[in-house]
Formats: sequence, C-alpha cells, structure tokens
Amino acid sequence: MGTRLMGCSVTLILAAAAALSSGVTASAAAQRTEKHFTVNGRPVVAIQNVADGRIEVRSSKNPEIVAVANQNSNKISFDMEQVGDRVDVTANILDASAQPQELQTSLLLTVPEETELQLKTENGMIYVEQVRGDMTLESVAGDIHLKDVSGYIIVKTTGSSLVCTQCAGKLDFNSVGGSAQILQPALTNVNLRTTTGNILFDGDFIRTGLYSMRSGKGVVEVRFSGNDSFDLSAKTNMGTVDNQAAAFLKPDSHSKWRFPSKFTHGFIGTFGAGLAKVELSTFSGTIRILKRD
Repeated sequence: MGTRLMGCSVTLILAAAAALSSGVTASAAAQRTEKHFTVNGRPVVAIQNVADGRIEVRSSKNPEIVAVANQNSNKISFDMEQVGDRVDVTANILDASAQPQELQTSLLLTVPEETELQLKTENGMIYVEQVRGDMTLESVAGDIHLKDVSGYIIVKTTGSSLVCTQCAGKLDFNSVGGSAQILQPALTNVNLRTTTGNILFDGDFIRTGLYSMRSGKGVVEVRFSGNDSFDLSAKTNMGTVDNQAAAFLKPDSHSKWRFPSKFTHGFIGTFGAGLAKVELSTFSGTIRILKRD
C-alpha cells in the first residue's frame, strides 16, 4: 500500500512539474517590444502586419513615435526601422506551420498629431484616433475604425467594413463585401464604393462638397439635416428608391441630370440652394433618403 501511494505521489509531482514547465515555456514565448523614435515635422509611419492582430494609432504632443508590439509566440517577429522621419514596422512569420493562435499580435503606436499613415493588415482591426494627415489603410478581413481624423483618407478592404466618426477632409472607400458608416463628418469630398456591402452617411453636406456613394447590391442610406444645401441624384437599375424626404426636396434646377438609360429609375431633386452635389446609385439594392428630426 505504501509503495502504491508513493508511486501516486511521484506521478502527481511529475505532472505538476510538467504543467509548470509548460506554463513557463508559453509565458516565455509571449514577447513585448517597445521602441522610441525621435522625429521632426510631419513624419510617416508604414505598417505591414501579416499576422492576426489589432493596430491602434493615437496622437500626442510629443515629437516622437512610440511603437509597442505584443505577440503570443516566437513564431512571429517585428522589425522596426527608422529612415529619416519615416518609421517602418513589419510583422514577419518565422514558422509557416504556426497555428492561428500563435500569430496573434497587437500594435500600439503613439505618433505626433500631424503624421501620415500607411497601414496594411490581414485580419486585425485598424483603429486611428486624432491624427491629422493623409492616410492609406488596407485590410482583408479586419474592420477599420477612424475617429476625429482629417486628411486625404484612402481605405481599401476585401470583406471588412469602415466606421468613420467625425472625419474631415477627403475620403475614398473601396470594398468588395465591406460596409461603410460615415457619422458626423466634416468631409468635403466623399467617394464610397462597395459591391455587396451597405453604405450609411449620417451628417452634414459641406457646401461646394462632392459626394458619390455606390453599392452593387446593398443599401445606400443618406440622412441629412435642415441646414444642408445640395443637389441630389438617386438612381438604380433593378433596385428601389425609398425617398422619405420627398416633402423637403424640390425639382432639380441646376444640373439637368438625366438617367443614362430607360432601365434606370430614381429621383432627382434639390434641397435648399443646392450648393453641394450628392450622387447615390445601386444596381439591385435600395437607396434610402431621409431627413433627421
């Protein structure tokens, strides 16, 4: 009996040691890298992330770029390099047999308020807040969230969506299956294109601004206020136009827009003095126009 109990005790001790060893190995594999780069003027940050992780960019008053990278395993590495006032951050997969959970990463960057961004990722979310500068953001499956940013903003996605809150400047969005939500904008030029996703524009149209929104199969919805002034063209081939603001729109008196063929139908009208130009179109989806209370 004593021998049997001793054998059980040894087994439990060995099992506990193995578990502890495994935990130490996993903990050792997780890595954190932090680097500081002193910059001048209007720097450029370029990120290429092939892993599955979040990219977050926020601004500060300091003339430096701080990059903090976290990774779950040693099967991926981050290269960070400064060339003048450009900082490049690249994620590299070191083991092609790595499992998805071993490729999880996160990147947090703090940059000067006026910084240009070039961000590319596969599956992780991109989040940018309070950055003033031109930016090109590309994602395959990770959504993109922008808040209080300004500049010439170019967004390209495959299946991921865009949420742009309090964005200013110019916005160009192009996606296959992603949707776009533009909330409380101060944008003077908007070009939104998606094949199957939905589009929502909820905000003011800047006078003399140009706004073009198109979805092949999705819903294109525009919500405007009583202070707006724009010419509107809403057209579809096989879809529908849900004009809930017909009482506020008058016949267009400026551009003399015409639909390109007898198979196209829709609505043309003017609100206020017609100072901005708004074009909405879909092939087989729905266009919805309404006035906010």
